[in-house]
Amino acid sequence: MRLVVADDVMIVRAGLVRLLTDAGMQVDGEASDAAQLLRLVAVERPDVAIVDIRMPPTHRDEGLVAAREIRTHYPDTAVLVLSQYLATRYAERLLADQPASLGYLLKERVSDVDVLTDAVRRVAAGGCVIDPTIVQRLLGRTGAAAAGLTPRERDVLALMAEGRSNAAIAQRLGIRERTVEAACAQIFAKLGLPPDPDANRRVLAVIKVLRGA
Repeated sequence: MRLVVADDVMIVRAGLVRLLTDAGMQVDGEASDAAQLLRLVAVERPDVAIVDIRMPPTHRDEGLVAAREIRTHYPDTAVLVLSQYLATRYAERLLADQPASLGYLLKERVSDVDVLTDAVRRVAAGGCVIDPTIVQRLLGRTGAAAAGLTPRERDVLALMAEGRSNAAIAQRLGIRERTVEAACAQIFAKLGLPPDPDANRRVLAVIKVLRGA
């Protein structure tokens, strides 16, 4: 798997590169700002771009803007956005357009190499990965979309939002995989998401609820 890493803090960037290479992944380039990142992606066409939200010159949302541009112009490149701050508005903006092949993790979590590499692999495979802290915050204030879900279905949806498979959800909740499958079916039905071979209903369900639609 080919990656590029963008973070304006050299020590953080070097740490990410070290973690990824030690895990057997190939880092083909590093960037210290959004403009450099976009040039790098255009040349390297990596499988995944790992991007800090706040980068020069303003340190506000340059990384977020770059992430959305990458997904628009280079759809074969997945994006994993990292943030030092718990700002749910960033997650909502990031997921507003093209939620597939996107991830959003808090930086405090990526020191665990298993969490980092798992997220990279999930977004590279077309999944949507959202930090569990952000998921809980967003689900805690959702509107009509989640109103009809049972507590069990909300638990399943939260783990679905983290990019977990049915088997992983079953293990986490201590239930059978068939129970998870049944809960997923109920979630899709309640959210008005019929079977569609061209759509990822797991991603659509997460986005619909997080938007409060």
